[in-house]
Amino acid sequence: MYRLTRLAGTTLEGLMESATDAQPSSPTLLALGGGLIGPPPSGFAHDLSRTILGYGESVFRAGREAFKRWEPFELGWVRVANSPMIVAGELVAVEAHTAFVWSVNFSRITEAVDTSVRFGFLYTTTRTHVEEGQERFVIEYDVASGRVSYLIEAVSRPRHFLARIAYPYSRAVQHRFARDSHRRMLRSVLETAKPE
Repeated sequence: MYRLTRLAGTTLEGLMESATDAQPSSPTLLALGGGLIGPPPSGFAHDLSRTILGYGESVFRAGREAFKRWEPFELGWVRVANSPMIVAGELVAVEAHTAFVWSVNFSRITEAVDTSVRFGFLYTTTRTHVEEGQERFVIEYDVASGRVSYLIEAVSRPRHFLARIAYPYSRAVQHRFARDSHRRMLRSVLETAKPE
């Protein structure tokens, strides 16, 4: 859904209510634990990025808490509008301001993990999303090295005709989101992780 103005509270609530039953609508392209499942189908782009957030259990804990607050999406021009729990089945409403228009896109969390060394989720777009595909966001703690990393992996193609027409721009927006999300996580961890 594209609009020239940001959605007001009641409009956003109505949109959320209408999307409550929206189901995942994409081929299975990724697995939360292993990532890409075979070559992407024709027309789908594959993106993978990883950042080292730091070292130690406190960094992992800080990253997990930042995730629970949806900070990887709090970018100024992007935000999660509904703050769901990070568990399978939850609907995620991502609001974005790009190319002078506002949009709200809905995805459904299809897998989630929360252990002492891994935290994250995989979500799948619904038919109310301008793109079609899957994306996973994972924080991993390598106990042997102490390294904590943040990974984003996506396989997608444009669904909405405007996204197809402006495909190079859509790709640039996807890359911008990944860069900004990694920076946001680094800043959050630096601000909150306690030295060990």
